[in-house]
Amino acid sequence: MATGLYFGSFNPIHIGHLAIANYLVEFGDLNELWFVISPHNPLKEKMSLLPDYQRFEIVNRAIQDYSRFKASNIEFSLPKPSYTTDTLAYLNEKFPNKEFVLIMGEDNLQSLNKWKNYELLLEKQKILVYPRPGTIKGKFHDHPNVQIINAPYMEISSSFIRNAINNGKDIRYFLPEKAWKYIEEMNFYKK
Repeated sequence: MATGLYFGSFNPIHIGHLAIANYLVEFGDLNELWFVISPHNPLKEKMSLLPDYQRFEIVNRAIQDYSRFKASNIEFSLPKPSYTTDTLAYLNEKFPNKEFVLIMGEDNLQSLNKWKNYELLLEKQKILVYPRPGTIKGKFHDHPNVQIINAPYMEISSSFIRNAINNGKDIRYFLPEKAWKYIEEMNFYKK
């Protein structure tokens, strides 16, 4: 059984992330799933990004009641910016007895050619891809190491969550209760 690596900013983590992760461990071949909180995705803006350890705390609170999930801050101590290929090399060296499987959204698969060492990643790494509405099949969809999973569509985004909170909306049911309470308590994403 493998360990799934679900990389992301998780700014913040929400029920869409958790539903996909839950689906992967309960219906897939994963023994566990690690949410790898990325300090800063080199392909994304950093403006609205909460500090690393606050996002790590939100993830920890969101998943603490489910034993098959783990929050990982492994990228916090690696050189910046974070590149998935470097993190995977580090994890494979640190945990030689684990089989890691990369998890990504179909939108990320579309832009995989912009990732550092993407050819090596495709060659060496099994990749589970969850579907995104409206994504057109690209050149990596048929790669032997890429598996499109039959997970439910999730049309919730972290930017939607941030904007809604910023606009004073009560969207508590889009987040796990403990994560929502922490975000409220800390006044995150408010004007």
